[in-house]
Parts: sequence; structure tokens; C-alpha cells
Amino acid sequence: MANTQALIAQAYSAFNQRNIDGVLALMSGDVNWPRASEGGRAIGKQEIRAYWTRQWQEFDPHVEPLEIIDREDGRTEVRVHQLVKSVGGEVLLDTEVWHIYTIANGLIERMDIEQRQPQSRTNPTGEAAI
Repeated sequence: MANTQALIAQAYSAFNQRNIDGVLALMSGDVNWPRASEGGRAIGKQEIRAYWTRQWQEFDPHVEPLEIIDREDGRTEVRVHQLVKSVGGEVLLDTEVWHIYTIANGLIERMDIEQRQPQSRTNPTGEAAI
């Protein structure tokens, strides 16, 4: 699905540019998002905005999609390289994780994180940041 891949690429680009409004424009109003660095989930655009605002004050994540696969169940999985640095530039996490998206009506409705091998050299638990 070319439209799904374009949507995913646009979302990561906006996230890496810290363009919250640009990412939120690609999400449904009641989007369900993991708060990977805090635990739990953010529901709705305002909770995601607040979560990312807090997150970016604590560390600097950069997430680059490496592979996008459309699943038979309608979800989309994205293998990403995740590099997280402290605000001072120290590498905190350098790993690959899988983001699993549910997309409906051209908007992101949900994202989940799956841990798969290989695990991070910097963080052996594979904990995700975004």
C-alpha cells in the first residue's frame, strides 16, 4: 500500500523534526499510543502532545524506518532504527524495534511496540523510547 507507506514515512519525518502538529495531523482524534519511556498509553492527540513534550525535555530520540511491511490482518509493521541521546548528546539507546500500526480512513489509530532480536548493544532490554 503506497499510501500507507507514504503516511508512515511522513509521520517519522515529522517526529524527527519535532513537528508535533505535523505528526498529529496524521492521527485520528482518539489515537492510542504507547508511552514507552513512561509506561502506559496516551489516548488522544493532546495526551500524545503532552507526552512528547515531556519526553523531548529529557532526551533526544531519532527513529528511522528501515522496513515497512503490510500485514494480512490490515496492520502495518515498521522495523525502525532507534537512536536516543541525552539532551547533552550521550547515546542512551541504539537499537532496532518494530512499531505496529493500525491505520483506518488514512489516519493512524494505534501504534504498538514489539521487541524482536537482535537486542540493543547499548540497552540489552531493548526498551523503546517513543
